[in-house]
Amino acid sequence: MLRDPSYRAATERCNLVRWDSGIKHTGAREMPKAKLMKTVGKAAKPAKDPAKNTGKPKPVLHAIKGGKAAPKAVKSAAKPAPSKPPVAPAPAVADDVPVIALNLAQGKLSPAMLAYFKKCQDKLGFVPNVLVAYAFDTTKLETFVALYNDLMLGESGLSKLEREMIAVAVSSQNRCYYCLTAHGAAVRQYSGNPMLGEQIVMNYRVARLSKRQRAMLDFAVKLTASPWSVEEADRERLRRVAFTDRDIWDISSIAGFFNMSNRIASATDMRPNQIYHGQAR
Repeated sequence: MLRDPSYRAATERCNLVRWDSGIKHTGAREMPKAKLMKTVGKAAKPAKDPAKNTGKPKPVLHAIKGGKAAPKAVKSAAKPAPSKPPVAPAPAVADDVPVIALNLAQGKLSPAMLAYFKKCQDKLGFVPNVLVAYAFDTTKLETFVALYNDLMLGESGLSKLEREMIAVAVSSQNRCYYCLTAHGAAVRQYSGNPMLGEQIVMNYRVARLSKRQRAMLDFAVKLTASPWSVEEADRERLRRVAFTDRDIWDISSIAGFFNMSNRIASATDMRPNQIYHGQAR
């Protein structure tokens, strides 16, 4: 009977895997439900942790942030490092020594210039380095002082602030370190407005100027950058904001004086007194 081919074929068909109401059967007889659930429950139990069997510690997983392992938590606060004795700061190197890059020995000052230097020391607390630079030749020093005092302090339709503004706007065009520092401080002092001094040093066009001041500086800068292009229309713009022809002469003279001074200062690397940097801020 076991050898009967028809019986063998029937038996093999009964052993085929078939599905009935969602339950899988692998033989001719259905496994009892209780036994089936018990078998499934055993299979659902998680596998034992191999680390427990071996006695080895489990590997610690660290979070990855930005491609690098996150630092481990500090278990206890680190001990403070032993305090070190304070290091004394290095002494500042004077920016105005030497006053110029030329080796010119100071000449003998005339009584008038000795008195003038003393007046500067008493009134300002220092002698401006531009005077020290010119002191190698008394004649040149006296000429410079006389022209400067006439243009910047003498009688004029221009205020002292306006004259200093011209000096700074021209020096800004020429990028003169000495005059921007010294006369930038003067603009801050006369105006009582530190911002105005900085604005004219950088770019007078950003400053909130009156029409008169703007026309004055436009003329002085044009005379500095392209003197050949100044024409009657430029002078007429000054007249329209109440400058007289004498005022136009003074604007032009101050612009010309500082164009000369800027070039002398740059040629000799003239250094402004350090005190200017902190004045009226």
